[in-house]
Amino acid sequence: MIDVLAALRSGDTSFLDEELLHTWVVEQRWFAAKSREVAQINVLDCILLSEQSPVLALLFVETRFSTGTHDVYQVPVGLRPTADGWSDRVIGEVDGWTFYDALSDAEHGRRLLELMRAGTELGDARFCPAPGGPEIEALTDMRPMGVEQSNTSIVFGDQFVLKAFRRLEPGDNPELELLRFLTAHNFTNIAPLAGWYEYEGRLIDATLGVVASFVSSGRDGWESTLDALAAGQGSGRLLEELRDLGRVTGTMHSILGSDPGDAAFAPARPTAEAMSLLTATLDEEIERVWRELPDGLDVLEPIRNREQDLRELLQGLSHLSAAGMEIRTHGDFHLGQTMLTDTGWVILDFEGEPARPLSERRLKRSPLRDVAGLLRSFSYAATAAVRGGADVPELWEQQARDAFLEGYFEEVDDFLLPPGQNPVGQLLAIFELEKAVYELRYELNNRPDWVSIPVAGILRLLEEQ
Repeated sequence: MIDVLAALRSGDTSFLDEELLHTWVVEQRWFAAKSREVAQINVLDCILLSEQSPVLALLFVETRFSTGTHDVYQVPVGLRPTADGWSDRVIGEVDGWTFYDALSDAEHGRRLLELMRAGTELGDARFCPAPGGPEIEALTDMRPMGVEQSNTSIVFGDQFVLKAFRRLEPGDNPELELLRFLTAHNFTNIAPLAGWYEYEGRLIDATLGVVASFVSSGRDGWESTLDALAAGQGSGRLLEELRDLGRVTGTMHSILGSDPGDAAFAPARPTAEAMSLLTATLDEEIERVWRELPDGLDVLEPIRNREQDLRELLQGLSHLSAAGMEIRTHGDFHLGQTMLTDTGWVILDFEGEPARPLSERRLKRSPLRDVAGLLRSFSYAATAAVRGGADVPELWEQQARDAFLEGYFEEVDDFLLPPGQNPVGQLLAIFELEKAVYELRYELNNRPDWVSIPVAGILRLLEEQ
């Protein structure tokens, strides 16, 4: 017989069936490499968080691929006596104990909250309450939030939400950094940070999870926009709401660029080399995408022979004498990252684009890159509403753009932008072009029925310029 608790206490997980763990990990939705062959799975570290039944441990699991690369995942594990009959998200059984995903167990969720509230350190794991954030309460009600994707999110009593990051990368997660900064600087249009937990050890220094207030009322910005368009209410109130969203976004950017004493957030002036790299990278992407345009797709015909026009447009736009400042930004900004509540807009999900490496998501960028992402979202909303049967006025997208930009420029600190209306428009057009070219490639690979949206965006940029 194996003394499982004694083994976990010493960090020894050799009693775990590696094949069972392998099978379970690669079947999870948050496993990020489903198209790659996993050659080996190892438990790199184990931290025992609670010896009281049900037992709670943090496992750090390495997946090694046949290519020689590897990923590290956080796997919180619960243990109950097999006689208890626990059957939810089971990993396997060892000597009278059932191992399972601890984030399916309300008891373990409460323990994680309590560790954060108390500011506990256990081994290389640190649990921290957020300075200036809402006080964490140990709530009994717990439920998963939506469909599990790259992370696992759990709601406690409709008051807090825990987001546990599964695949770990070195450095602070942007979700933690930006929520901590915006909470400390009293930006009210977010779900304020309440706490977080992290790992600092020989393997990696990484954010493991964050706890924020849960926005229990309100509608997703994408859904509320589509509903208004479907109800024939695209003007009036909806445009005023989008103008307010612009104001909130401008305020957020102003706050993110307001602290020159914080090296991670201090505004930085982009170098000429950085601007050249931006345009050169986009030029290469245009060349690559146009080289791979498929034949026989009629929707592509208006842009098929306009690659050179686009590249000349890009070169014309790139001759900026000043490009404003670079700051920390949302990084993946669109209507789906917002909520419209009774008290106004709330901005959510500050992780950045999940497909990009964490180091890239933490880079400072022009705030206009966020603005471009939101403007492109209006194109998608208009098309989605029409496909849903709504009668959307032809001018609605332009009206939505104008309303949002009007609100944005009312509130954003001019110091962050290029001086003058024309340079602002030029830089914004570069970021819209970057986004539309990315969309074109994505839709061709994943949703050919949506290709018309980036095509229309590219044509609009060509016509405007």
